[in-house]
Amino acid sequence: MSDRTFTVDARRLPRWVAGVRERHGEVLAVVSRGGVLLTAGDGTTALLSPPFPDDALADDTFPADTSADDLVVALTGRVLRPRRVAAVLARRGGYACAVVGPEGVGASKVGTRYVQGRTAAGGWSQQRFARRRENQTDDLVRATADHAARVLDPGSATYDAVLTGGDRTLVDRVLTDPRLRVLGTLPRGPHLAVGDPRSDVVKSLPEHVRSVTVHLSEP
Repeated sequence: MSDRTFTVDARRLPRWVAGVRERHGEVLAVVSRGGVLLTAGDGTTALLSPPFPDDALADDTFPADTSADDLVVALTGRVLRPRRVAAVLARRGGYACAVVGPEGVGASKVGTRYVQGRTAAGGWSQQRFARRRENQTDDLVRATADHAARVLDPGSATYDAVLTGGDRTLVDRVLTDPRLRVLGTLPRGPHLAVGDPRSDVVKSLPEHVRSVTVHLSEP
């Protein structure tokens, strides 16, 4: 048995499912865990999961004989519906925040803050280093929150969901800022395993907003 997890742009999902049918035989489908579970003729299964909790399909909405193609179209429609997403990314050394809308990335800010790496030194030197590193981390969190509050303006702007990435602990600290707490009440998408939050990462955010996660198991 081979198991893989990857993402597929929702715009390509119907064609991807057609490819599964061509390679593995006729496909049956049911709503499962808010997504669509496909089972092919050779035993291959694929769970298609939406990126945000509010995209989830309700299994009591579809008759038991609903076709795989119809379920995939329903899931695709949920994922591709127009929405406005607030994105916050942070890693030690860098941060980014952006507004992602139906037309792509709107307002955004990318910046850096120096945070020292780890050291093998011990004793008082280690303690001084730890304090310095924590101060630098605090500065990064404050800077990220300041720019996010200005760029995202969550007190006035309306968002449908939040997308986060980078160091999860740092992002969670940023989102505890009183100016950003309203974002914590919104549906949160998958936490992105991104490198340094640079402009190219920000430009790719719309792809993550419309990406369906696929858990594929092949016999």
